Amino acid sequence: MRAAAVTGARGVALTERPFTTMVNLRVDIASEAADRIGKALGAPLPGQCGTTTASGPHTVVWLGPDEWLVLSQADATAVTAELREALQGAPGSVVDVSANRTTLELGGPSARQVLEKGCPLDLHPRAFGPGRAVSTTVGPVPVLLWKVDDAPTYRLLPRSSFSGYLARWLIDAMSEYRGPEVP
Repeated sequence: MRAAAVTGARGVALTERPFTTMVNLRVDIASEAADRIGKALGAPLPGQCGTTTASGPHTVVWLGPDEWLVLSQADATAVTAELREALQGAPGSVVDVSANRTTLELGGPSARQVLEKGCPLDLHPRAFGPGRAVSTTVGPVPVLLWKVDDAPTYRLLPRSSFSGYLARWLIDAMSEYRGPEVP
């Protein structure tokens, strides 16, 4: 991935961000348990499609009306235990899914154009700004796509078994940015 990076005005780079803690959370957002979980995380659970909330080492990504993915730099066992404690036996679930996905980071001035080669979403900043995250596809691979900032930097979370294929697909899509722009 490092060798495939493109520098300059049309730059784009791909890296892996290994060992991110990922905890799948299911709970009724209108419940007291959801409030307790929000307090434990330091931010409320996002309430609508495509949104995220963040506090300290945690980012919470909306996956569905009663489902979220907690991404964290904290220890997976500690995060899972803290969220299970906040659930306090209420209906719901807290499951460590850290080994289920990996995180690829695509950034640089041409990152959006690389993704647009195989992603059906409107990735223009007016439609998909920082903090937005949705389930989609890039090429033929299902991913959770999260726009981290305006640089732009995107994080792609494919299932681990698809990560090698997706990385090669992105590297191929990046290759045209090595040369001059064709008018």
